[in-house]
Amino acid sequence: MSVTSPSHASAHPDYQNVLTLLKDALGDAVSTESGDLEEARADKSGHVSGSAPLVVVTARSIEDVQATLRIATQTGTPVVARGAGTGLAGGAIAEAGQIVISTLAMNRLLEVSIDDELAVVQPGIINAELNEQLEPHGLWFAPDPASRAISTVGGNIATNAGGLLCAKYGVTRDAVLGLKVVLADGRLLELGHRTVKGVTGLDLTALMVGSEGTLGVIVEATVKTRRLVAGPVAVISANFSTVDDAARAAAVITSSGLHPAIMELIGESAMAGIAAHLGIDHPGGSQLIIQADGPGAQTEADAIVAVIRSLGGTADLSLDREEGERLFAIRRSFHPAMAALGTVLIEDVCVPRSALPAMFAAIGEIEAKYGISIPTVAHAGDGNLHPNFILGDTGEVPDEIWSAADEMFLAALRLGGTLTGEHGIGILKRRWLRDELGDDQLALQEQIKAVFDPQGILNPGKVF
Repeated sequence: MSVTSPSHASAHPDYQNVLTLLKDALGDAVSTESGDLEEARADKSGHVSGSAPLVVVTARSIEDVQATLRIATQTGTPVVARGAGTGLAGGAIAEAGQIVISTLAMNRLLEVSIDDELAVVQPGIINAELNEQLEPHGLWFAPDPASRAISTVGGNIATNAGGLLCAKYGVTRDAVLGLKVVLADGRLLELGHRTVKGVTGLDLTALMVGSEGTLGVIVEATVKTRRLVAGPVAVISANFSTVDDAARAAAVITSSGLHPAIMELIGESAMAGIAAHLGIDHPGGSQLIIQADGPGAQTEADAIVAVIRSLGGTADLSLDREEGERLFAIRRSFHPAMAALGTVLIEDVCVPRSALPAMFAAIGEIEAKYGISIPTVAHAGDGNLHPNFILGDTGEVPDEIWSAADEMFLAALRLGGTLTGEHGIGILKRRWLRDELGDDQLALQEQIKAVFDPQGILNPGKVF
């Protein structure tokens, strides 16, 4: 999908001068190689910008980021901050005349405090690799996006990423204590604290989390960690004849006061696509995969199994950790399975958990109205759904697909939900932002953006 993002920065910067200034200041961190430029045109959303950016700067330090942004401000050149490029909303793709700052090489775990249960990390560290390094200390970082093996912690913070464990352990915002952020003019802000409590002034840390690179570039994070969970891990694989029945069971489980660590719902067409991709059997119907952890895991799992069977589902319970990993690997294969079918418009609505059955029903009505299949998975424990529109090999989004997506977003809002639970707005959802925020809040957010970025050079055309 080709996209064009309007730039609010200087209309005609002297690009050769920009390159000269960057190379003089940063040397071999500056690349104009075609491969590097082409890579920065796309992310995992399927969006591709209409042209390649001016340059990619691979920052190796905070000072590199500061130097780049000072030059960008001096010359009025737009800047796009980028990590691993795993975003699903087109939020970190770049185009002609833009500087890309890659923080992927800033990938170190700087500090671990077992006593205070925190870690200090650079933004380019991969989510799963952080947990590998924390494990010998008896700690772990709870945010668990499905892309954890390839996504960076900085990217997780920039989009307030969610994942499989949110219902029990919270989203990324809940795990961020403090940040170092470089502003558009190169100033370094140190936000937040290392303490459990802290209410000095406005909470700019929370403002930065989920800001998608529009307010500043995250260059360091102080994050909460947790002690490794003791006790057994119980995993339940449940099958229902329809997705509506599976959604209803998920809502009943949460309304019963049960708090599984993970509860994933895989709709029938989504499960069929995964099975075909992995070459495994698909028994039909829709699936719930549920994990209970901690000392009371067995008791909680037994109660969940009772609910499932009372609602007509079948359920198998296992205390084998390897079996649990196998089941969740199937769930994590959803996006690769859809991508194998062609370009995919990956959506990300979230509704109150009690409204999950109604949202699945709304998706079913949209499928029937437009004569399309919308394979859907959901983080059922927190009401976050990922409906997917398969576009095939063309990469272009037909008008009827945009119309179907429009109806889906408005349905989520009517049910008390939101346009995005974890992927962000980026380019993909700008057209619906006013529907959720309203005129006054949207204007206020645009004013806040202008305070942090008066020239409008940070990630122009994204979100707003």
